[in-house]
Amino acid sequence: MSGPALPLPPPAHTAPLPAARPGPGGIRVLTGVPYATLPGSRPLELDLYLPHGDAPAPVVVFLHGGGWRTGSRHAPGPAFAGQSPTPFERVAQAGIAVASVDYRLSGEAVWPAQLHDAKAAVRWLRGRAGELGVDPGRVAAWGESAGGHLAELLGLTAGDAGLEGDVGVTGPSSAVVAVAAWYAPSDVSAVASDTGADPADATTREALLLGAAARDVPEAAAQASPLRHVTAAAPPVLLLHGRADRLFPCVQSERLAEALRAAGADVELHTYEGADHMWLGAAGPDAAADALDLTVAFLRDRLRAG
Repeated sequence: MSGPALPLPPPAHTAPLPAARPGPGGIRVLTGVPYATLPGSRPLELDLYLPHGDAPAPVVVFLHGGGWRTGSRHAPGPAFAGQSPTPFERVAQAGIAVASVDYRLSGEAVWPAQLHDAKAAVRWLRGRAGELGVDPGRVAAWGESAGGHLAELLGLTAGDAGLEGDVGVTGPSSAVVAVAAWYAPSDVSAVASDTGADPADATTREALLLGAAARDVPEAAAQASPLRHVTAAAPPVLLLHGRADRLFPCVQSERLAEALRAAGADVELHTYEGADHMWLGAAGPDAAADALDLTVAFLRDRLRAG
């Protein structure tokens, strides 16, 4: 005869925060913090870089690249490998907390799971803002490549119940007040035509995200395209893209910038001659440094940091 069922442990994302370690310039770093728990799967985690000081700090959610297929929260791209301070540490030193987030990759779940995870991270930050020391009214999004795509969607789909999901903490808003996106695919439906790829190829990055070639699932492709969510209510957006980008051509950001301007939204677009994807190529090092400078300045201005 079986006994009573053992009680389940509380969800990992409700656990006490881990101890912080000191970082450069007086910042504090918390690593491997669960922000959502999925049935039958690993907890989703983020790393936190918290500025020095006692006042609630603005916070930016960083979403990594990797074509929705690879990548992790630990780095903002190869252009910054070995840099000290790291870009995350530099942003924290500028007075803005960074939450660098892992999300489900396309081999684990298809669209819109990735956006559901990103929104869950924002909700978790708001739900625990008091103990984290962050300001729930000053939350931004920043991402590179596929993560830039998710950052744009965080900014453009606030209030869309169909894309909110029920991952992790529910209740707090998932809206953000500013977006910075590096070399992001903003028009998923058109990536194949923009790159000259076979639109029927079901093995492309965007097809693996959607679960089929974009032309075969047009509604999902449109839903996954930031371009299709543009309204005058968009938060300020900073778009940075290399003009020699062969993976997600620069026209992807140009198209989004044009649509945002036409809607009356606040948008800045900076492009870099000779810079390829991930700030590679001959112009890459200078482009990477300038992109980070512009991003820090944009976030400080829009989040009223410092």
